[in-house]
Amino acid sequence: MNDCCAVPSSTGASGIVVDRRNPNLNSRCSTCEKQGRPVGRQTILHHVKHEQLDRVNGDAYRYCADPNCPVVYYGDKGACFTVDDLREPVAVKIQGDARPICYCFGFSEGDARKEIERTGQSTIPATVSGLIKAGMCACEVRNPAGVCCLSEVNRTVKRLSAEHQASVHILGVQGWRGNSTS
Repeated sequence: MNDCCAVPSSTGASGIVVDRRNPNLNSRCSTCEKQGRPVGRQTILHHVKHEQLDRVNGDAYRYCADPNCPVVYYGDKGACFTVDDLREPVAVKIQGDARPICYCFGFSEGDARKEIERTGQSTIPATVSGLIKAGMCACEVRNPAGVCCLSEVNRTVKRLSAEHQASVHILGVQGWRGNSTS
């Protein structure tokens, strides 16, 4: 299992990783002013479009997880990359079935939704867990956030399962009412 998929020991109650190597790093996004998480240069290089590669410098970078902010990465010396500068969609910045939930193995929200609608459950969390245990993930590079995808997979599957159960319940109630002779 890669380190990114292990439970980090340096997180606080907020889940934000504290960069103890550089306490002076501006940890807030200049656009939305939310706290960002440190992310490696290799992750930035993997995700920015090829025409943006020359802008990646020696900055210490952070990832902005605010869904309403166009900034994805920002550096301590002013470098900034937005959703338009990246090669693929960033999960927290988009909605819908095209939203990636696992970058290593290519699962999207739509994949989970279709499986839940078809079978009532999703095997995606177990599949991803098994592949992580086999040492097959590369989340620290492939996921734009530089963290393990499994928590997003689990969160999304739980939400979609609840939505599916609610819709099945509503359809069941409506079907029952439709069959009554009152």
